[in-house]
Amino acid sequence: MADLPTHTIVFEILTRLPAKDVGRSKSVSKQWYALLSTQDFVKIHCSRSVVSSNQRVLLIDDLTCSVRPIISNNNDYGPSSTVTFPFHHQNNDVSILSHLNGLLCVCLNHTYELLLWNPTTTAFKRLSTPDSHGFYINNLDAIGLYVDADDDYKVLHIKRRSGVLGVYVYSREVDSWRNIPFITRQEYLSPHFNWSAGTFCGGTLYFTVCECWIGGTNVVICFDVNSEQFKEISFPPVPSNGMVQGVLVNVKNVLHMFASTGMFEMTIDLWTLQGDYWIKVLSCPPIPPISLSLWCDITHYVTNGNWFVMTKLGKLFTIEMDMKPFECFYPVSWFRGFKGAVFVQTIVSPSI
Repeated sequence: MADLPTHTIVFEILTRLPAKDVGRSKSVSKQWYALLSTQDFVKIHCSRSVVSSNQRVLLIDDLTCSVRPIISNNNDYGPSSTVTFPFHHQNNDVSILSHLNGLLCVCLNHTYELLLWNPTTTAFKRLSTPDSHGFYINNLDAIGLYVDADDDYKVLHIKRRSGVLGVYVYSREVDSWRNIPFITRQEYLSPHFNWSAGTFCGGTLYFTVCECWIGGTNVVICFDVNSEQFKEISFPPVPSNGMVQGVLVNVKNVLHMFASTGMFEMTIDLWTLQGDYWIKVLSCPPIPPISLSLWCDITHYVTNGNWFVMTKLGKLFTIEMDMKPFECFYPVSWFRGFKGAVFVQTIVSPSI
């Protein structure tokens, strides 16, 4: 067993183990530890982990942080397990800003520090530096987590400070930040515009940029992670007679948007991006009226043939759909206050 080349049956079996079992397998021998720590193994294992059975929901409130599975036979939350943060915090003041392949980019609200954290392995990495990089201001900044063509995990940090925009990229490989140019319309720097977290899909990070009043401007900003060039594309043509929220999801490497509109009652359409243009996939079937305040307190998921409206305690109601492209669970609306995330259990490390 001294060598386990990547084509062996043992290697194939190990890449299909649950993440926590891989962690335990590292203690078998030095050879296994070395193998299971290679980037090739981590990459293959990660690609085979993106299935609903490996998905977990992390929920943070003032008293606890818990992780729950989504049970496939009834599509409800399973039993919760308490998570202990491996880093110092104050009263669970942790916001989840972005997630990718089992890594979460989080902010400690009392210090504004950014961290990369894998809640499955408990490993974490602080991204803040003495020269003021890696500090996040809520409602002003935007974060996107991505992987470039060299398999380097990176964080894009868009900072708005007193009408000045700065864009910085953190590289896990070299463990440092650098500034990159970004020229955009001056009005997008205003705090009247709300930037979403970045959604990584097909080599591009996508951000929705929405004006914070009825009838305001809504656009999508695209960042090519390899050329590091930005461009702007239009928002789907949704009604502007109410509040507008666009939630982006990557489904099988195709970008989708759940565009919700309304004021006292919300409606949702599902769109998919083809080239630089949006194509409507479906309009949501009639749903029970949901007030805007309640809308902000619940999370929606969509999976094969069903749309679930969930509170943090469990399923509220189910809507049947004809469309079945979703093999995993995808969030349709934002978690309130960045206090939750759907993530995949992997062994991806926040540091090299």
